[in-house]
Amino acid sequence: TVTFPKDGDGCRWDSTPHDRQTRVRLQGVGHVRVHQHRPVQGHVKTISVKREGNRWYVVLACDDVPAQELPPTGAVAGIDMGVAHFLTTSDGEHVGNPRFLQAMADELTGAQRHLATFPKRTRQRTKAHRAAARKVAKLHGKIRRQRADFHHKTARTLVRDHDVIAHERLGTAGMTKSPAPKPDPDRPGGFLPNGAAAKAGLNRSILDAGWAQFLGILANKAESAGRLVIPVDARNTSRTCPECGHVAKENRVTQAKFECTVCGFAANADHVGATNVLLRAGLVHCAAA
Repeated sequence: TVTFPKDGDGCRWDSTPHDRQTRVRLQGVGHVRVHQHRPVQGHVKTISVKREGNRWYVVLACDDVPAQELPPTGAVAGIDMGVAHFLTTSDGEHVGNPRFLQAMADELTGAQRHLATFPKRTRQRTKAHRAAARKVAKLHGKIRRQRADFHHKTARTLVRDHDVIAHERLGTAGMTKSPAPKPDPDRPGGFLPNGAAAKAGLNRSILDAGWAQFLGILANKAESAGRLVIPVDARNTSRTCPECGHVAKENRVTQAKFECTVCGFAANADHVGATNVLLRAGLVHCAAA
């Protein structure tokens, strides 16, 4: 990626408001035709030229973009992010996890294994190696675009249907860290099992879901539409009883089942988490008011 810090400084965006076939002028290159997927709004601030595989993209960062506020709905929602379901709302609605990486795992693994068969001394030197590398990049690009499209559509639906949305404040980087090794006191130089294999599978599922990217897209769409997004503390949201407030890990019977050990309240665990997110944001009282 090459970024030009100012429109007109080595790069110029030539466009009319409703022209889908426009041009970008690059210093030393000249005018290049660009196909706009939507009209540019606001004032172009920076221009980036990016290459993904054999495709080239122009990315514009704009100032003074007018907000497109949506009419109020009177609805509020808390959402619980997960792996079994991508998210669950406080209304009890589940949004399925498409698992784009898992769906293409076999094809991607085959392409990566084929790429790894080339010896290091011939890499980047043969046409076959370049073709194999392009195939791997193409598959990763497809997965990335599928995931981004899903995130945008899901976020747009939430923003369209709710005035206020609360979600867990998630530290994805910390959640996907590998477990620390456990030295074996009885075997010098040896290590005890630390669950790294199981944790690696969970980490892969979390990264495939792309929670951080989705929450960023949700915040941007909400700001543009005049909606409010409230992040809340994520600790024990799925272990706290929304009826009596009792907190215990034993309340979470299974991945999908919640049953309070004090008052006996039972419900779907993800729904309970979303309800607690709503409670922590103070939106239940707002809705009642």
